[in-house]
Amino acid sequence: MWSLKDSPMSHLLEKPNIAMPIKTTSGQLTTTAAAAVTVTTNANLNATTTSNATTNTSSKLNDTTTFTSSEDVIAKTKDVKASTNFDAVIMSLTAGAAAGALAKTVIAPLDRTKINFQINKSVRYTLNGAIVFLKQTYAREGVLALWRGNSATMARIVPYAAIQFTAHEQWRKILSVDKDGTDTKARRFIAGSLAGITSQSLTYPLDLARARMAVTDKYTGYKTLRQVFVKIWIEEGPRTLYRGYWATVLGVIPYAGTSFFTYETLKREYTEMTGNSKLNTLTSLAFGAAAGAVGQTSSYPLDIVRRRMQTMGVTKDGHNKYPSIFVTLKTIYREEGIKNGFYKGLSMNWIKGPIAVGISFSTYDFIKELLRDLFHLKRGRESSGSH
Repeated sequence: MWSLKDSPMSHLLEKPNIAMPIKTTSGQLTTTAAAAVTVTTNANLNATTTSNATTNTSSKLNDTTTFTSSEDVIAKTKDVKASTNFDAVIMSLTAGAAAGALAKTVIAPLDRTKINFQINKSVRYTLNGAIVFLKQTYAREGVLALWRGNSATMARIVPYAAIQFTAHEQWRKILSVDKDGTDTKARRFIAGSLAGITSQSLTYPLDLARARMAVTDKYTGYKTLRQVFVKIWIEEGPRTLYRGYWATVLGVIPYAGTSFFTYETLKREYTEMTGNSKLNTLTSLAFGAAAGAVGQTSSYPLDIVRRRMQTMGVTKDGHNKYPSIFVTLKTIYREEGIKNGFYKGLSMNWIKGPIAVGISFSTYDFIKELLRDLFHLKRGRESSGSH
């Protein structure tokens, strides 16, 4: 039997292609389906293009944002480092000034006694003689006379100690002392010596004024610190303000170098043995005392030379007896010998030196640690407040 499937048009009934023209009942061709497909395809292409463009733009924006964020991070890091370094300097200056002031005030009567024996070759030093001098000074001028010259000492020691401790911290960074756990003993000594030279050079005239006030009384000598500078400038000339400077520098190299070296080395050994990097007050005082004893002994002969040259204008020895380091060394050796000349009053220094240096180092560490905690607390509040 014949059927429609057997007709020549039967292939049109099998899955017609909508993209091809289709004959309608009116005999006209229509391309609606094809147009729809074309529009859809174009729309998809446009969407894809738009999507790609958006992706590229977004990627560029992300890259720019990342770049900007990196710059911000670097800038913030630099700001934090600068702030941290500035804070460290402020902490060192403050702690050093307080440490020096406290240490020198405590031992001021002993310091005045030592200087009095250092500059008088006719008076032999004994411990009993030192006690007699203190009693006579108290009976003649009162208790405050034991601290005579302490105002000059404070005017000198506050900037001196502040500069010395701060300079020591900076020289340690510059020389990479004990960096990354290394044991750099030579650099440790050099950093201490350079710190002493730096502070001594910047405050030397005040040291000379302090020595002048210590060896005179308020009736025949200088009444105020200002008067010391005025009289020296007018009567002896401005160069006198630096008389004995080179003897002082030569003395401060072993003194400051040995003191800082000894203290830092003892702290390092203590940390390695106990595993505790924070020293208690008594341990810090003991280490500082040991550092002071070693430092004072190593530089004492040059300390004698320095004092003789500084006070030459106000003692009976006259103005020209100690014009230079070499002449002073030669004169002291010839007239007084080694023990009674270069080490005169050393036992007094063994008493006052360890006390002063021990108080100085322990006070510095204590105040610096306290200030560090305060700075961290302040920074933490600022950080939480910014969020």
